[in-house]
Amino acid sequence: MVALLENSHILSDVSNSVARGNLIQVATILSNYPVRTVQKMKFRSLLRFSSTLITPHKIWLAALISLAAIVPPPARAANSVILRVAIQQNVAQVNVGSSVDARVLDASNQTLGKIQGMNGFAAQAKNGGVALDRWQGNAIRIQPDDPNGVVWIGDRWYRGSVAIVPTGKGLTVINYVDLEHYLFSVLGSEMSGSWPQEALKAQAVAARSYALYEREGSRSQLFDLGNTAGWQVYGGVQTESGGTQAAVGATAGQVLISNSRIINAVFHSSAGGCTDKSEEIWVQALPYLRGTKDQFDEGSPVNVWSKPVSASQLGSFGVGNVQSITPTKKTSNCGRIKEVEIVGDRGRRVRVSGDTFRDRLGLKSTYLTQISPQVVASSKGNTKSTSTGFVINGRGFGHGLGMSQWGAYNMARQNLNYRQILGHYYQNTALSTIDVK
Repeated sequence: MVALLENSHILSDVSNSVARGNLIQVATILSNYPVRTVQKMKFRSLLRFSSTLITPHKIWLAALISLAAIVPPPARAANSVILRVAIQQNVAQVNVGSSVDARVLDASNQTLGKIQGMNGFAAQAKNGGVALDRWQGNAIRIQPDDPNGVVWIGDRWYRGSVAIVPTGKGLTVINYVDLEHYLFSVLGSEMSGSWPQEALKAQAVAARSYALYEREGSRSQLFDLGNTAGWQVYGGVQTESGGTQAAVGATAGQVLISNSRIINAVFHSSAGGCTDKSEEIWVQALPYLRGTKDQFDEGSPVNVWSKPVSASQLGSFGVGNVQSITPTKKTSNCGRIKEVEIVGDRGRRVRVSGDTFRDRLGLKSTYLTQISPQVVASSKGNTKSTSTGFVINGRGFGHGLGMSQWGAYNMARQNLNYRQILGHYYQNTALSTIDVK
């Protein structure tokens, strides 16, 4: 494969390294040139995709440059955990490929063929199965030959391998990835690799615990968890950094346990200074989610907030012109809204849960401190007034259970270590090291 670049010296070095599947060498070569120089290069075919895959060349240039940032991970232990992470669900087609030579396997793990490194294809749902180039099967998996290789799924690189499985509404695309390597990305997606190491270590332990808790209780036969904020955000290798890898390595295998079981170590962006008991936000009372009050979120960008809500937005509640919004149920520790009553003109009223109220209006949390109407006189000489909307003030960002990420950030800046951070947010727990089964 020949890559056509304006700089012939870089062309020769890069194309030779790509041909050998040596991505680390590619990274080294590109790192020796200014970013501006690399960005101006004209790549025509560093990724040769089949004629069924139409993608702007500039996307693949960005894809190659992103490979330059990948730091090779430590060797995977023989007893490591493999997670199945759903990257896309119910899609008609998905772009997949590999950075190195890879085997194409069927549902029985039998080899159907091989693809060369830096090649990609469009996998499609076909006749109740999966079609990938000249291969078809009940399911198809791409397994890189080199453990340091990465796979392309949709629009980014991921460690591990990729499986494409037909479902009732299309294809589900699953990344099979080592737990520790998965965490490299989760930490960078949920926090930032530049955050203090003790905060990142606390996030590593919490995210590892959460992933294993979800893996054990997964109701899907296909995957253990997803890649969005509904689980924990997993963005592939582009969100990794030296900081996230260091934190994962320093806490390798560590989880939080309570009553000899790995806990559901949920977390959120900012508590606004107060976390709640699990049974008041969800249903089940958990001994390790008992709520806290502190000042560790002070100064965070989402510690306090205000949002104006228009009359048209409030119209979704179906009570006409909203006259009042009154909280009717709150949590005992923080006062998060569990239920509100919304009263409209002509006496119409409705009660909705705090979560529904938050979702409909796009609020950062249910930790609301003030709900104030905005009113104007309805007409000249008329003493009556009409609401044009409300201003809602609140605190924090997220559900308010478990660890506050901004709280962890500020605790780390105050020289508290990750064990102290975890002990603060997850009561009645202990650190343990996983025994893979």
